[in-house]
Amino acid sequence: PSGCWAAKEHRVGMDTDLVDRAQNGDLTAFSRLAEPLYPRLHRVAYSIMGDAGAAEDATQQAMVNVWRKLPQLHDPERFESWCYRALVNACRSEGRRRMRWLRDSAGGELPERPAPDGFASVDDREQLDHAFEQLSMEHRTVLVLHYYADFSHERIADALGIAVGTARSRLHRATAVMRAALEADARPIDPDHLTTGARP
Repeated sequence: PSGCWAAKEHRVGMDTDLVDRAQNGDLTAFSRLAEPLYPRLHRVAYSIMGDAGAAEDATQQAMVNVWRKLPQLHDPERFESWCYRALVNACRSEGRRRMRWLRDSAGGELPERPAPDGFASVDDREQLDHAFEQLSMEHRTVLVLHYYADFSHERIADALGIAVGTARSRLHRATAVMRAALEADARPIDPDHLTTGARP
């Protein structure tokens, strides 16, 4: 969605009692936890995947996995970050599944698909989409979590299951790659370097 990097997600205090009840099989308690969280997860998934259908599939699978594995969560305070980790894993799985399907159905050629906006200082939506499309799933994920979901380095690390230092360096690399892609798109083309297919 347009301007997604400018939007910020806001963390809501976690009701640990609901988490405890959900861990003991209370589906109503789990529904009360999932209902306000699901739209936020879906928006993050869409920003990562760039496809509404893929985002919906990934978010649904993430919530199914959260429910199934919830008894394994040792700290109820980490429920939300745990859900984001499940979402990231689901996005990765869904991305791999769809890439295989697209390659099979398109004979090896992948069609273009829309991507979320890049940096707010860049006005050209097409340029933003193209630059974001050049990023790996890993880089897209960390950028979306930081700039859209407003995650700190610590929360990114928690959601991805990595060290805080790794989260910082990954975000730095992703930002550098994004800027390089934007600069490459903005670079003027020298007509003398274009191949026309005809020789004098």
